[in-house]
Parts: sequence; C-alpha cells; structure tokens
Amino acid sequence: MMISCENDIKKVNLITGKNQAPVESAQGLEILYSDSGIIKVSINTPELNRFVQPKPVTELPKGVYVEFFDDAQKVTSTLTSKYALRNDADKTMEARKDVVVVNEKGDKLETEYLKWDEKSGMISSPEFVKITTPDEIIYGNGFESNQDFSRYRIFDIKGIINLKKDENTKDS
Repeated sequence: MMISCENDIKKVNLITGKNQAPVESAQGLEILYSDSGIIKVSINTPELNRFVQPKPVTELPKGVYVEFFDDAQKVTSTLTSKYALRNDADKTMEARKDVVVVNEKGDKLETEYLKWDEKSGMISSPEFVKITTPDEIIYGNGFESNQDFSRYRIFDIKGIINLKKDENTKDS
C-alpha cells in the first residue's frame, strides 16, 4: 500500500496569507539600534522573517521584547507583544496581541495594538487601552506617547480616575 500527498502552493498561500517566502529568517535574535555608538533600542525575538515583496517588511511572528535606553544606557521603558511587523520602508513597527509597555516608574500600558514610529520616537494606538499607575487605572480609546512612556495622552477616557488629594486644598 502506498500513500502520496501533494500540496498546491496556491492553496497553501491562500491559507497562510503569504505569497512569498522570506528572503531572510533567523531564530533567537537580538537587534540593536544605536546613534553615535550609543545603544538606543534593543529588540529581542525568538523568530524573524524578512520579506521584500510586495513591500519590504520584517515579521516577528513569535513576539518581541523591546528595551528603550536613554543616553546613559539606562532602560527607560520596555515593550512586549506576541506578534510584531516592521515596515522597513517607513521605519514603523506594529505590535499586536497582548501588547504591554512599562516605564521606569512602573506605569503600565496594555492594549491589543500599538504602533511605534522609529523616526519620531512616538508610540500610539487608536484602540482600547488600559494604563495602570500606582494611584489610578485609566481606560480609554486611543493613546499616544513618547517611546519612553513618560509623557502620554489618552483619548476618549472611560472609567473612574482616582486623584491624590492635595494637602493645601481645603475641603468644601
């Protein structure tokens, strides 16, 4: 008895959504971005696939761990997600699935989608976000921040925000 199997590449591409094979693939990779010899960003990923067609992109299908550094080489924030895709032409990265950003103060952003613009050094999301600080939890739809997540703006805020009581204010 003999059994044979054949895969039609067009059917495989329809299922996977990929028309091209990667031109580069790597496992267990660390990528460092530097400026004048000073490391600014470290990206760690279990798997990287680079494609040139139909447009140049780098796919990180098994997730990403990113560290952002200041000029003194101190980590100012981290970003993690279960999937990421970098548009190599416009130098932007989209992080998807369980995206978490934490700054050096311990403030934490959680969302399902985040865009990082490498040129401007900004991160943003048009989707639902949750920000947890030592004093409050903030929910909103849409967000933007510098990449070290020290100054941020939340759009369409939802929920209760707890504020610290100022000692100099009298009760009314």
